[in-house]
Amino acid sequence: MKNALTIDLEDWYHPELVKRHVPEHPEPQIEASTHRILDLLGRHRVRATFFVLGDVARRHPCLIRAIRDGGHEIASHGMTHAPLWDLDYDGLDRELKAFREVMDEVLGPGASLAGFRAPTFSMDNRTRYAMRCLADNGYLYDTSVFPVKNYMYGVKGVPCALYRPDLNDLSRQDARSAILEFPLTVFEWGRVRIPVSGGFYLRIFPYFILKSLLRKINRTRPFVIYFHPWEVYPETRRVKGIGLKNYWITYYGVKNALWKIERLLQDFDFEPMKDVIQRATRAEYATGA
Repeated sequence: MKNALTIDLEDWYHPELVKRHVPEHPEPQIEASTHRILDLLGRHRVRATFFVLGDVARRHPCLIRAIRDGGHEIASHGMTHAPLWDLDYDGLDRELKAFREVMDEVLGPGASLAGFRAPTFSMDNRTRYAMRCLADNGYLYDTSVFPVKNYMYGVKGVPCALYRPDLNDLSRQDARSAILEFPLTVFEWGRVRIPVSGGFYLRIFPYFILKSLLRKINRTRPFVIYFHPWEVYPETRRVKGIGLKNYWITYYGVKNALWKIERLLQDFDFEPMKDVIQRATRAEYATGA
């Protein structure tokens, strides 16, 4: 079964937990950290989806073209890494249009942009306006909904597999919805949902546990893995003053994270998210589901 491999293309100073504590003019590392990922994907002949931050594309256009030329899907991570709860419909609309302008300059007019991932997984029922805004801007899918609630993000009760969300209640399905949702992957153990989709969860779990849980998920559906270049790059600059809990969440396991990604590439099959979605929707139509 083919699974979705995704990279949120942002620099070390963009994450929500650190961005208020970085220097006024931070030194970027996005090119060095991303080329290490591109080299790894090239060796394993794996294509992925890069959810590109517009701010990164504007500053590093050659990097975005290198990603495109490697056969990877380019999708949107917004323009400024503003979480959806700091925006409204009009604010997100401006972000998406600014992102489109930058990508037209970098990749040429009309570049395909089918997918979106909200910064900090901030898509929930408080910010459901965003689904309509995405559809109005021509996006075909979103992958921002986390199907388990934590102190920062998540939505209780949403489906674990690809679905069409009700734009008035993201926990409900609506076959007429104009947009598809590929929720972040969780393993269901009775009533408990265990996040195994990447990021901090990839870094904290021993690899043999992660592999076992993903194998079980693959019996019934594809999964999605996500990570950021800064969290698989041991040289990432550490930000002080963010508190012990946030420091641990942000940096634990960075040293071994790229090794885990390589093990995943060896043990599972991956392709860009748009291809996983196309495969799933073709199967849905073929079976009449």
